[in-house]
Amino acid sequence: MEYNKKFIIIGNKNAITHKEIFSLIKEDKIWCGYTPMGIDMLFDVPPEVAEQFITEKKEGSTYRIVNGVVRGRSQSMWFTNLDHKKRHMELFLYKRYSPAEYPKYDNYDAIEVGKTVEIPMDYDGVMGVPISFLDKYNPEQFEILGKTNNKDLGQDYLIGDNPMAMIDGKGLYHRILIRKITKPQSAC
Repeated sequence: MEYNKKFIIIGNKNAITHKEIFSLIKEDKIWCGYTPMGIDMLFDVPPEVAEQFITEKKEGSTYRIVNGVVRGRSQSMWFTNLDHKKRHMELFLYKRYSPAEYPKYDNYDAIEVGKTVEIPMDYDGVMGVPISFLDKYNPEQFEILGKTNNKDLGQDYLIGDNPMAMIDGKGLYHRILIRKITKPQSAC
């Protein structure tokens, strides 16, 4: 970043939740690569590790068998600052907002959207979405405002002192706070 170099890096998905990485994402300096976050990244492993996986681990969690070969499974994704067409694809929104389906957080001035595909088309306020939202993030369609579970990154929307996103007193994993970008209406 210091030398303005273009890059593509494999990193752990949870790096999104780290203050330093999230700040770069929010500032639109890095983003997710083309490969969807839901696609497993599989790696070759030495035979003794493959044997250990089979005897001690659960298939699908730590490893997968592909064409009879044991492959290590990684919670990784691509991070990049190389532009690609996927990050400019508009996310189709079809659901309508209802307070019953989209509860407000106890401690953030935002609603909870449990799945990216369920972002309501008719809600213009602040929404908390899972970190997997970044896989479909289009900077022309949404604005990243902050992140829960960190006072510094969500302070403008935090109510009280506890930064962990809460609904009915139950804590949630990190959420990204977003808002739809409203496009000006064209005159007819």
